[in-house]
Amino acid sequence: MSWTDERVEQLSKLWMDGLSASQIANALGNGITRNAVIGKVHRLGLSGRVKAPSTAKPRVRSSQPRQPRSPRRSSGGGGGVHGNNALAYSARPNIQPAARPMEEVIVPMSNPITIMELKETTCRFPLGDPATPEFRYCGGKSEIGVPYCPFHERIAYQPAQYRRRNGRTQMRATG
Repeated sequence: MSWTDERVEQLSKLWMDGLSASQIANALGNGITRNAVIGKVHRLGLSGRVKAPSTAKPRVRSSQPRQPRSPRRSSGGGGGVHGNNALAYSARPNIQPAARPMEEVIVPMSNPITIMELKETTCRFPLGDPATPEFRYCGGKSEIGVPYCPFHERIAYQPAQYRRRNGRTQMRATG
């Protein structure tokens, strides 16, 4: 494909008449693509042109505010939201899980024990550096199946909202 003087002249005329690059490529034929037309137009510096008259009627704006659309529900058995509404916010009631009743938590007296002294009902909260001989566990009283005493349980098991709000520094400060 080569740009002859006739093709360049025809390109310029069609461009000024307001035809699109695809329409010009079809009119010129012989393997000229839309991208080739756009490239030649830029190299020739043909910027100003007449816009083709639009066949669409201009939109008339109503004076009433638009009502927000409700997300479409799937008629199938899936019941999920699909498409661009898949991540749309859906208002759900804020139901908090039932919290354990607040009980008086007493800071345990220091009764550190070694790993050999651990029992099923002793607190396994680590105290100190495991690499040193002084490393011990809390040793306070815990319930069967719960690894920590009530005091260390509150440190170890913080609600996710609390961790997000206060960051990890809060955990380090209490430990």
